[in-house]
Amino acid sequence: MDVVEALRQRERARLDYWDRKDYFIDLRLQWRAHMARHLFHMLPGESILDIGCGDGRWTREIADLHDHDHPVTAATFNSDYFEKLNANKPDNLESVLLHQFPGALAGRKFDYIVAWHMLPADNYGAFLNEARKLLKPGGRFLLFEPNPWNPYSQLRRFFTRLFPFVPLRDEGPRFNRIEMMSILSEIGFTGIRILPYDFLFPPLPKALLWPVQNLSLVLENMPYVRNFAGELYLNGRNPAAEGWTRPPVPLTRHASLKGRVSVVVPCHNEEANLKPLVANLTGYFNDYIQEIVLVDDNSRDRTAEVGEALHAEDPRVRVVKRTPPNGVGRALRDGLAAAQGDYILLMDCDFQHILPELTGLFDAVAAGADVAIGSRFSRDSVLLNYAFTKILANRAFHLLARILFRKYLRDLTNNLKLIKREVAQNLRLEAHDFAANAETGLQPLLLGYKVEEVPISWINRSVDMGFSSFNLLKTGPNYLKVFLRLFWRQLRGKAITLPKTSPSSQHPAPHK
Repeated sequence: MDVVEALRQRERARLDYWDRKDYFIDLRLQWRAHMARHLFHMLPGESILDIGCGDGRWTREIADLHDHDHPVTAATFNSDYFEKLNANKPDNLESVLLHQFPGALAGRKFDYIVAWHMLPADNYGAFLNEARKLLKPGGRFLLFEPNPWNPYSQLRRFFTRLFPFVPLRDEGPRFNRIEMMSILSEIGFTGIRILPYDFLFPPLPKALLWPVQNLSLVLENMPYVRNFAGELYLNGRNPAAEGWTRPPVPLTRHASLKGRVSVVVPCHNEEANLKPLVANLTGYFNDYIQEIVLVDDNSRDRTAEVGEALHAEDPRVRVVKRTPPNGVGRALRDGLAAAQGDYILLMDCDFQHILPELTGLFDAVAAGADVAIGSRFSRDSVLLNYAFTKILANRAFHLLARILFRKYLRDLTNNLKLIKREVAQNLRLEAHDFAANAETGLQPLLLGYKVEEVPISWINRSVDMGFSSFNLLKTGPNYLKVFLRLFWRQLRGKAITLPKTSPSSQHPAPHK
């Protein structure tokens, strides 16, 4: 069987499975569209190609999620699907019927490529090699394929061997991850990830939809257990020339926020990260930014010197130099005291790779929220390389919050928050370490402010970014102390407000 015929059959088998057996398909289409959004961080005008799009259901979800700001090409290998694609399609969606691969797409270049169950069982290396030619330098791909280690798949194959007259649905190539990593690397892709994904699949009863949906992020990061997920996702990049950077596109669309945002960044040994962080912040959100406050928390490297050099280039960059002892909570207090904007964006250098996702925070505040929190644990979020012990601790923290405070949010402890100045002035941060992130999340809720969560992705630090100083064993008990202290005060009816002394009398002035 030639490659095109194999692709045609795979595309048709997938849609047949969706229609006959996948009773979660409407939710799954949404989740995987969100996953593409969080992995790619698409900017307006960037293009995406869906290979083997079928009738275009997933393609439309992706286009809808990005507000139709991107040219989307939906390529099918079946003529009857092509007719459905052309019915009432949005202006930014182009439909293509392929009789060869790449066929009519030859010579074209896209920023992103997606495909769902489209690797042919034979010659999938040749298919991937042709797909790479369709990617721009720096472009990325996202493929979903069945997980051959999934127990349901293994059981079906076992019974097929017992009863060979029972047909087995083609599930594509049964590759192992080491083999696929080698092939993708040989083709020329970089930044390759092949990870288990999605525990919500038939024959799971519909009655278990809610619990499994909420457990899925935990299961996908649980050692050993995650290997039994229903799918694998393959993600990688077509390398660009050395020194290539993604051209920033302004993402400021709310006039009410222009020139009114202070960005506060606690920094401890972040010498390598400050320049790209500031460049991307100003590239995407320049019109919003009133100032960027870099709080040097007693770094041992050149964090302060790099910050001062950035100040010389852009006076909006300010450096607050702290004196010992250090700690995230202390750095947050000093940064909040120094911030002068009407809105304050709290963030770490870890988030420099997901800055386009911050548009959701600005949208929430512009729509009336007092606090917008970037949530790593929404079902629409993406977690990569997140330590399982930290996941358990985070989930235990939020379960305790629900029990003690009757407040249901998924990620109060993330230090990615956009808050109004009024809220910041009423925060009373007492923890000296990472536990202060719990205070910036819980206190606005207990004070009655409107708090909204926005799904984001979270990607663990790459080697070039350095390593976080977070220590769960050291910090975990302090999170519990924050809980108990706030709960005890709530029981006593004691207000959570700042002392009457002004912040400037408690914190050092910014170093200029």
